[in-house]
Amino acid sequence: MLAMKVAGTHYRSIWPIERPGQGNVEHAVGIIDQTQLPYAFACVELANLAAVADAIRTMRVRGAPLIGVAAAYGVALALRADRSDASLAAACEALAATRPTAVNLRSALERMRGALLRVAAAARADEAWREAGRMADEDVQINRALGAQGARLIAQAYQHNCERNSHRNGHSRTVNVLTHCNAGWIAAVDYGTALSAIYQAYDAGVPVHVWVDETRPRNQGLLTAWELAAHGVPHTLIVDNASGLLLQRGQVDLVLVGADRATRGGDICNKIGTYLTALAANDNGVPFYACVPSPTIDWRLNLARDEVVIEERDHDEVRTIAAQGGRARLAGSETPVANPAFDITPARLVTGVVTERGIAAPAQLAELFPEQRQAA
Repeated sequence: MLAMKVAGTHYRSIWPIERPGQGNVEHAVGIIDQTQLPYAFACVELANLAAVADAIRTMRVRGAPLIGVAAAYGVALALRADRSDASLAAACEALAATRPTAVNLRSALERMRGALLRVAAAARADEAWREAGRMADEDVQINRALGAQGARLIAQAYQHNCERNSHRNGHSRTVNVLTHCNAGWIAAVDYGTALSAIYQAYDAGVPVHVWVDETRPRNQGLLTAWELAAHGVPHTLIVDNASGLLLQRGQVDLVLVGADRATRGGDICNKIGTYLTALAANDNGVPFYACVPSPTIDWRLNLARDEVVIEERDHDEVRTIAAQGGRARLAGSETPVANPAFDITPARLVTGVVTERGIAAPAQLAELFPEQRQAA
């Protein structure tokens, strides 16, 4: 089922393309080029492994769920050219090197490798294409279910506002949600994670307003604002450093963020700045929830601080800023820069983890997925 629309047309963030070629069927994948958003909506085709790897590395496709599915399609395209064990191994190695932090990438490649090594080489290309398609469909269903769980939190916050303000005529009962980065449908295949909850609450008639952190240096908050505007959800874009004041003033009912990796103990690795948001929420008694589909949970890890590799990105992402028509320079090339892409929010600051199977306190996350206990 396709949920999200752009100018009235349903889109997924990635889709398979098959067309007649010279004596065979040519395969490619279509993507929305996220480096051009929100200024332009452009779809491009990726026809081979190198194109997929480059799209992940340069963040033309981004978001933990989407990266995993894109990598699966990258393997499938590689096997169109060479079905051998060596080709499969090389494709997985090349894709694994593109982004080190999101666990979906590793999990997707492990799943593809395991499934395809059991298949005769002659049948691998077709099976790889089908397996990638299954992963895409599963992602949609997982995030639709996760969003339904998260929408319950927003509905509960609305009920609480109604009860608290019943004696104050005219007082706003709108639920104010703060989010950081982009955890929407363009970061997944469809629906998204944190935004899936917001979309489903809004569609159910709950009055909701979203405070959107701009999320420097990649400004993924602009993608969130673009998504919310397209869906009609009321929202306000803010600079990252404004969120603490809003939390302090009682202008936020709950915080919903996504994740690039969560540990079985409930630590959350997400876009840089998430930890500071969680600290401010905790200091002001505002619930902080991470919306985490199960493929984003790293069941091998309990504590994230000493084990998760934090991606260090191009320093010019900080020295410059995206603008319509190109990039504007903020600092000279001689200016020293550090650009960690993610930070880690410890489980003690997380009120709950929202998954497709329910909402759990961080310490009880594994209870929702008993089949993963052997992985722990």
